[in-house]
Amino acid sequence: MLKLGSPLTSVAKKALLCGSGELGKEVAIELMRYGVEVIALDRYANAPAMQVAHRSYVLNMLDGQKLRQIIESEKPDFIIPEVEAIATPTLVELEKEGYNVIPTAKATLLTMNREGIRRLAAEELGLPTATYRFADDYEGFKAAIAEIGIPCVVKPIMSSSGHGQSVIRSEEDIDKSWHMAQEGGRAGAGRVIVEGFVDFDYEITLLTVRHAGGTTTLEPIGHHQVDGDYRESWQPQPMTPSALEQAKHIARTITGALGGYGIFGVEMFIKGDKVIFSEVSPRPHDTGMVTMISQDLSEFALHARAILGLPIPQIRFFGASASKAIVVWGDTDKVVFSGLEDILSEEGVQIRIFGKPEVKDHRRYGVLLATDETIEKALAKVERAYAKLKVEMLPRG
Repeated sequence: MLKLGSPLTSVAKKALLCGSGELGKEVAIELMRYGVEVIALDRYANAPAMQVAHRSYVLNMLDGQKLRQIIESEKPDFIIPEVEAIATPTLVELEKEGYNVIPTAKATLLTMNREGIRRLAAEELGLPTATYRFADDYEGFKAAIAEIGIPCVVKPIMSSSGHGQSVIRSEEDIDKSWHMAQEGGRAGAGRVIVEGFVDFDYEITLLTVRHAGGTTTLEPIGHHQVDGDYRESWQPQPMTPSALEQAKHIARTITGALGGYGIFGVEMFIKGDKVIFSEVSPRPHDTGMVTMISQDLSEFALHARAILGLPIPQIRFFGASASKAIVVWGDTDKVVFSGLEDILSEEGVQIRIFGKPEVKDHRRYGVLLATDETIEKALAKVERAYAKLKVEMLPRG
């Protein structure tokens, strides 16, 4: 039986977030609804989750020694990775010593880089994936492209939100793609994956929650990306019954192999009735922010329940919904939003502003949410809302 004390007391349950972005912020809020004491970690100060957590630390989470020092000092009941770039070998050691890593240290280790999860999916579980090769240097990279063929997709083995990702459409793109991959990896320059270009009708994220009562898949989420970075998502994505059943099978298979409790974002390509596995994240997914308006228990609420071992008897889906990322371009520590009065005057529209402290180049600063009778109408709503939003970039200093 779960027992929960009050935060900041000797009987508190503690959760330590390794990563404090907008997704971590929502997880922190949901855990706090149950009285969980939340400690937030990230590589920069005043990250979104830090603004709502009970305590926070700034560190390079690839620094295993520093990460261990904080964890041994805090003694959390739950260690919750929210980003890819973490000293996963340290988490594996800590799990062996009795710490509870969500969903498991194995899942964090395998999904931290694309090589681990791709080999698990294709070579151990036999799931359908794109063809792929790995390369450590430029010569190996060119050899991998020769084997896979053009067009192909290039990604660092460890990155997120599309960083370092590109498509090679001709030989003239090879050098540029190599440099993009080397500059975009979360751990710096290094190994890349070259994938065969998949001909698909659409992409989905199938959110899958492993909890005390079993495994539950949510309504499929369709999404649009720009250079691998999510821009819009909608739910439910229409699918044929056959494709949906295959997608559910793939999601249950890969999450079952990873184990543990929590929400997983399973990404797949769909071509007619054919389903191809792409990636999986053992944590809430950015495209899943649409669930903050589409259902009674968002992906963050489900993650919190699953982590705590609480039951999830039913998830009420409200209907066609959409989300649109608010992406800010520039270089400033002063971003000001206005126009919310007009945005929120339309029924069925919501907005979340993440509260990030600064932007360099471009950064996701918020999300617009809408629900309506159809997906098309919901998407049109978030587009109208986006057009009404005013963003002011003030000079630094």
